Amino acid sequence: MRAVNQHLVRGNDGLVALFTEPFDKTRHDPGYIKGYPPGLRENGGQYTHGSIWSLIAFAMLGEGDKAGELLEIFDPIRKSDTPDKAARYKVEPYVECADVYSVAPHVGRGGWTWYSGSAGWLYRAIVEWVLGFRLRGDRLHLEPCIPRGWKGFALTCRRGNTSWRIEVDNPQHVCRGVATIEVDGVTLQGSRAGIALVDDGAEHHVRVVLHKETN
Repeated sequence: MRAVNQHLVRGNDGLVALFTEPFDKTRHDPGYIKGYPPGLRENGGQYTHGSIWSLIAFAMLGEGDKAGELLEIFDPIRKSDTPDKAARYKVEPYVECADVYSVAPHVGRGGWTWYSGSAGWLYRAIVEWVLGFRLRGDRLHLEPCIPRGWKGFALTCRRGNTSWRIEVDNPQHVCRGVATIEVDGVTLQGSRAGIALVDDGAEHHVRVVLHKETN
C-alpha cells in the first residue's frame, strides 16, 4: 500500500490510477486494456471500480486519515465544487463515474457515469469500512476507521419495524479502536459478538466510543 500511495494516489489531479505507466507503444500485448488510449479507463486511468478497493485496504490497515483522503478524491461533488473543477471534470457531479482520465490534456476528466458499478462499491466502502457498519446475519458489528479529525458521526438503521440510532464518539481523535459499546444505556459485554438486531418495533440507541490506539 506504500507503493499505491506513492505511485497511484494523485490528489492534485483528483484521481487514484489503476496502474502506471499506461500502455502506449510496446511490442507486448497486455490484451483488452490496450484497446483504450493511454490514461483512459483500464489503461492506466482511474478505473473507479477497482481503485476504490485501495480505500478499503487503507481502512483495513487502520489508516483512517488515508482512507479519508481517498474518500475526498472519489467524492464526485468535490470534483465539481468550483467552476474550474467542474469544467475539467465535465460529467455529472451527483453520480460516481466509472473512470477518470490520467493523461494530459484530459487529466481529471470523468467518463461513463450511470453505466457503472463503482457507485455501489463506494457506498460499501463508506458504510462498511469507514463507518464500520457491517451486518452479519441478524447481528451488527461496528468497527469504524475514520480520519482523526472527525469528532464522530451518527447514522440510523431500520430493520423490519425497529430503528437503531447509532452514535460514534471520537474524543481522543483516533482512527480506530472501539473502547465501549452501549445499547440503550447498557454496556455491551463481549462486543466482538456484535449487537443482536431484535425486531421488537422499538427505537434503540447505540453509543460507540473509540479509544486511543496502542500501536
